[in-house]
Amino acid sequence: MADKSLRIGVVLSGCGVYDGTEIHEAVCTLLAIAKVGAVAVCYAPDIPQAHVVNHLTGQETGEGRNVLVESARIARGKIAPLSEFSAGDVDALIFPGGFGAAKNLSDFAFKGADCSVNPQVVAAVAAMRAAGKPIGALCIAPAILAKILGQQGVELTIGNDPGTAAALETMGAIHRTTTHGEIVVDPGLKIVTSPCYMLDANLLQIAEGAENTVKALVDLAK
Repeated sequence: MADKSLRIGVVLSGCGVYDGTEIHEAVCTLLAIAKVGAVAVCYAPDIPQAHVVNHLTGQETGEGRNVLVESARIARGKIAPLSEFSAGDVDALIFPGGFGAAKNLSDFAFKGADCSVNPQVVAAVAAMRAAGKPIGALCIAPAILAKILGQQGVELTIGNDPGTAAALETMGAIHRTTTHGEIVVDPGLKIVTSPCYMLDANLLQIAEGAENTVKALVDLAK
């Protein structure tokens, strides 16, 4: 079991797979953190969503929503603006997936390898790297780390999708093909990634990927 005082930051990107955080991945991550005896500390940027998608039809609604407000649904209201993030407050940081990671935390969904990352996300990752603390990412969220740490040759995975893997490698990352529940650990940069719903996965497989990622983060944080 981890030390009860171990704190793991969780960066959310909205609420719902098509325009925010993938809810299953987020909940499985929060559960995995609880199961190792650590404490989850949730953050999200206080910014407008790129767009809002009707999850029943898959169509854009034309309305506007706020990433922090929507993320608070998953965090049950206990969440802080990412602008207030300090690496001194957590022992590790993790980014669940969902299109929000590629639409709100970055614009990878729209621009691929030419994407940019939200400055607050860049600052949080930089702060964790400067402190020598580990960072995890699930599903499509490793694309964020590829953009920020690609020039350092970060090793990571989004599963086995050739197009996405190629985009990550264009940004300088080293992509490793993985299947359900598997993780890729870059020990030098202290980065842990798992494919989750980038594969055709079920909830048990998502939970396994989240648990293995969290356990690896705890090991790196020791």
